Amino acid sequence: MSVVIAELDDEAGQETAADLEVYGDILFQHCDVGKEDDVQALLATTLERFGSLDALINNAGIATPYTGPIEQLELAEWNRRIAANLTGVFLCSKHAVPALRRSRGAIVNIASTRALQSEAHTEAYAASKGGIVALTHAMAISLGPEIRVNAISPGWIAVEDWKKASARSQPVLSEDDHGQHPAGRVGRPQDIASMVAYLIGLESTFITGQNLVIDGGMTRKMIYVE
Repeated sequence: MSVVIAELDDEAGQETAADLEVYGDILFQHCDVGKEDDVQALLATTLERFGSLDALINNAGIATPYTGPIEQLELAEWNRRIAANLTGVFLCSKHAVPALRRSRGAIVNIASTRALQSEAHTEAYAASKGGIVALTHAMAISLGPEIRVNAISPGWIAVEDWKKASARSQPVLSEDDHGQHPAGRVGRPQDIASMVAYLIGLESTFITGQNLVIDGGMTRKMIYVE
């Protein structure tokens, strides 16, 4: 297995590469996916090192959804979220397409259930994730049949114990947290990783342009105030 990790946080990127090196040839490169020069350098390094590209996973972004009331949301903060979460998907895809065409590869974009439903004061995040869903089906039509493009919209995924060592902690989850999910539990990173692996594999070659919601059933659950 050969994997390139693009990450703005050098500490997190280097730790992840070290953790994964037992599985194959793992390369970390510092990259701000919202900057085209960084993305171009990332693709150049990838092809120089490995010679080809089989799959692109667009997972970079600012995870915290809350930005306060929209009338107080600064344009700079809006642009920062859009650049990291949505423009990054565009730029990485744009510059990966030539190599992916040659390999007849796949793109998986990580969106969010917040593209479909919202809490208050999350406009920038919701817009960025909704944009990913739309960009996904647009690219699937434009790039097929050589390249398949799909999105995954995760729900609540507990990631506290998957962060870099200096920020890592054990998830604190109550019975109510798990119980509000029709599947009976909060999600795990492995739930998303398994779908990513499926979508870039040979068993999913008839799937493109889709947004696969992995949320334990939460977006299908009607909730009333009692």
